[in-house]
Amino acid sequence: MNDVVIRTERLGKKYVIGHEAERERYQTLRDMLARQARGLARSAADIVRGRPLIMGDEREEFWALKDVSFEVRRGEVIGIIGRNGAGKSTLLKVLSRITEPTEGRVTIEGRVASLLEVGTGFHPELSGRENIYLNGAILGMTRAEIRRKFDEIVAFAGVEQFLDTPVKRYSSGMYVRLAFAVAAHLEPEILIVDEVLAVGDAEFQKKCLGKMQDVAGHGRTVLFVSHNMTAVQSLCSRAMLIRQGLLAAVGATTDMIGLYLSRSISGLPSTGDLAAFPRKGKGSLSFRGIRFLDGDGRSCPGPVTGKPCIIQLAIDGTRSKKGVGRLGLGFADSLGHPLFLCANEASNPEPIWVTMGTIVTCRILRFPLTEGRYQISLFLEVDGIIEDWITENLSVDVRPGSFFGTPSNAPKGWSGKGVLVPNEWFVDCRADPTDIAAE
Repeated sequence: MNDVVIRTERLGKKYVIGHEAERERYQTLRDMLARQARGLARSAADIVRGRPLIMGDEREEFWALKDVSFEVRRGEVIGIIGRNGAGKSTLLKVLSRITEPTEGRVTIEGRVASLLEVGTGFHPELSGRENIYLNGAILGMTRAEIRRKFDEIVAFAGVEQFLDTPVKRYSSGMYVRLAFAVAAHLEPEILIVDEVLAVGDAEFQKKCLGKMQDVAGHGRTVLFVSHNMTAVQSLCSRAMLIRQGLLAAVGATTDMIGLYLSRSISGLPSTGDLAAFPRKGKGSLSFRGIRFLDGDGRSCPGPVTGKPCIIQLAIDGTRSKKGVGRLGLGFADSLGHPLFLCANEASNPEPIWVTMGTIVTCRILRFPLTEGRYQISLFLEVDGIIEDWITENLSVDVRPGSFFGTPSNAPKGWSGKGVLVPNEWFVDCRADPTDIAAE
C-alpha cells in the first residue's frame, strides 16, 4: 500500500508583473510618440512569442515557486517555515487547488480541508449559524454531517452568544475561531493550515494545536505554516524550509528551525562587526563589535561549556558625553526562549559610565550552556534612554566542555535546552521518608 498522499514534482508558479515607469510631469510630443512606438514593438513581440500583454514600460517575471519536489506520507504533520515572501502561502494555494501551477505536477490523494485566510468562504451578511452550513458545504461536508457536528463546532469556536449575529460584526479573532472550527471538524484526510492561527489568543491557539495533534493522531495528514517556531516544534515531526521560492531543505523539525534561525557569528575575526544587524533604540550610542575571549584572555570563536568566558562589547556613536549605562547580555535557545541574562545593574554595585569608544567587558565564571547554537540579545540604556537593542539574527555556537567535571553535562536529549547549575546528589541514610511525606 502506498502511503504517499501528497507528491509534487518540479513544481513552479510564475507571475508576470508589469511596471509602469515614472512619468515626467511635462513631455514633448516626440517623447510621447517614441514611448508609444516602443510599446507597440514590445506588444508585437509578445504576440509573436505567445506571451501575455502587460501594460507598462517594463515587465518582470517573478517565480514565487521554482522546482519544488517533495513527498508527504499519510499521518505526517509537516511544518513549512521560511521568511515572509518565501513562497509558503503560494505553495499551500497550489496544493489547495486555489491556483494552478505554471509548471510541474501535484498529486493529492484524499479529501483536503484548507484554512488559508481568515473567514474564507464566509458571507458577511449571514449569521454565524448560517455560515457554518455555508462554509461546511464549500469544504465538502454534507448537510447531515454538518448538523451532526454543529454543537461540537460551536463549542470549539466559543461563539455561542453571537451565533445568530451577522459575521460582519465579528472580530478577526472570532472569525478565525469559527473558520478553524468548521475546517477542523470536516475530518479531512489532509488539513492545510496557514498562519491564520496568529490571530487567535493564546488559549485558542493551544486548543487549535491540540485539535491538529488529534487530527494527526487519527492517521490524517497536516501541513502547517507558521512563524511561531514553538508551535512548529511541538506539533510537527518534519519541516520544510523554503527560501525565495526554492525548497532549501527538508528534515527533522529541530534541524530545520535551527537552519532557519541561524546567522552564526562563530569564527569571526578578533572583533565581530555588529553594524549591519537590525536593532531598536535612539542610536546615538550603539554596539559596534563583539569579541569572545577565553579565561586566559585569548581570542576564541565562542564560549566553552563549563569554562570561563569573557565577552567584550565595543560601543561607539555620536555621543561624546559620559552617561550611566544599563547593559544587558541575554542568551536564548534556538526557538527564542530566554535562558539567562547578565545585567550590570544586578551584579555590579557601582554604576558603569559609557561614552563613544567605550569597551565593556562581561565575565562569566563557568559558562552554563551545553553544546549547541544559541541566540544572543544585547541591550544598552544610557541615562534612562534606550540607545541600542539587538534582539534578532545574532547567534553563537557553544563548544563542548565539561561543566561538572564528568563525561556528561545533561541527560540524553537535553542538550541545547536549558541552563546548567552546580548541584550535588547524595542519600541521607538517617532521614525517615515518612517525615517528608507527612509535611
